[in-house]
Amino acid sequence: MCEDAHGIGRRALLVTGAAAALTLGSVSFAAADGQGQETRTVRGTLPPGSPDFVYVPVEVPPGVRELKVSYTYDKPSVPAGTQGNALDIGIFDQHGTELGGRGFRGWSGGARTEFFLRADDATPGYLPGPVREGTWHVALGPYTVAPQGLAYELTITLTYGEPGAAVPPAYPPARARGRGRAWYRGDCHLHSWHSDGRRTPAEIAALARAAGLDFINTSDHNTHSSHAHWADAAGDDLLVMLGEEVTTRNGHVVALGTDPGTFVDWRYRARDNRFGRFAREIRRAGGLVVPAHPHATCVGCGWKFGFGEADAVEVWNGPYTPDDEVTLADWDNLLVAYVREGRGREGLEDGRVWLPAMGNSDAHRDPDVVGSPQTVVLADDLTREAIQEGIRAGRSYVAESKNLSLTFTVSDGRGRHAGIGERLKADPDTPVTVRLEASGAPRCTARIVTDQGVLLTSDPFPVSGSGVVEWRTTPAYAAYVRAELRHETAAGPVPGALAALTNPIFLGRWDG
Repeated sequence: MCEDAHGIGRRALLVTGAAAALTLGSVSFAAADGQGQETRTVRGTLPPGSPDFVYVPVEVPPGVRELKVSYTYDKPSVPAGTQGNALDIGIFDQHGTELGGRGFRGWSGGARTEFFLRADDATPGYLPGPVREGTWHVALGPYTVAPQGLAYELTITLTYGEPGAAVPPAYPPARARGRGRAWYRGDCHLHSWHSDGRRTPAEIAALARAAGLDFINTSDHNTHSSHAHWADAAGDDLLVMLGEEVTTRNGHVVALGTDPGTFVDWRYRARDNRFGRFAREIRRAGGLVVPAHPHATCVGCGWKFGFGEADAVEVWNGPYTPDDEVTLADWDNLLVAYVREGRGREGLEDGRVWLPAMGNSDAHRDPDVVGSPQTVVLADDLTREAIQEGIRAGRSYVAESKNLSLTFTVSDGRGRHAGIGERLKADPDTPVTVRLEASGAPRCTARIVTDQGVLLTSDPFPVSGSGVVEWRTTPAYAAYVRAELRHETAAGPVPGALAALTNPIFLGRWDG
């Protein structure tokens, strides 16, 4: 065993845009020479204000069968309100650490203290494949650093020998048995043991079926390693789409329904002006760009990239909280801006359209409930493309469980009508009837919301959970209408937690 110290004086600071990467001294190994295994241990301390990513080069000789990494770091006591130490980890192979390049081989964040890679297998979160000769890089991510600094110990073990046979990946199909044009239920933000979740793909799929879901989307943090492990969990009754939760230091975004094997890099901040590049990469890979929990209060969770590149936004994440209420209000403001800027013409001049809302569970482990909430999408079939088109068009609503169903329509006296995500082209003074029908919402109140705010709040539904609410307006009075179902509040004017939320229906001709 060899020991080395990574001191501050040995670092080389590589600056790219506003983000900085710290590259430390190399860790070298001798050639095999008949040895079965060889280990190196390095130690160092990262000071407060360290760059987002610290790379430890590892010189890998030929003849390596397996590479294993383990690490520890100190967690000193800190005063209340002061950030302690948290250190993430991952690895890049001989292809290098270039942003968006081919070198990525895995990331486990702070979920694991060790991992291995070889041709035929790898720790969840990491990609199996040959351990080839060249300079690899262990990536350390000092998520937060205590005032005392972050002292770490990194142990790298190489096992020599013939590599095992590579296992070709098998991906789930992009189609399941559908019901034609129908409402399909899905949960598009889920975590398995390939990141910081604790459930296997098979366990998640079983819970999804129990929740009445027709489709799910995989979204492990900063890795696509799970993509090749979902084929057995999918089936005619469950469409499994593949993706990633791109977890940057300035917010998280769900890459929804990308091509199998798609990796999306996360090593940038908003001020680096790189998010647009990777949003376009998501779309080129057939996916949707969905900012996740934009107003969450966890470190690095707040969304700072803007919504110009988004295809939808996650308004409701897991159990409904004040964070979601803020996101809901923010999303409604975006709708108001859309009608203010776009009314009088068919959409906006730059081609942008309004931003639909989604709801997902973000389930990681027990007791997180898969499918609560769930997005219910009107799609032509149960395929990746059809579900994505329904989400992109906003033909969807969010429900807290499979027990809640609703219909939401508007109509005029001339036989014209529109549903969720659509627009009723009617003259400004045309009387319009708004109708909400719901089931599975006992003691919930319905709210009709327009660009002027909440204009109707119903009496609570009966304990049977079924009810109908009608309201009349005109396009001159309401540029859009949307509906909310909320649980009863205990006291005061604060609205209760959401039970359901619809995307809007727009009113008016908007033809200049």
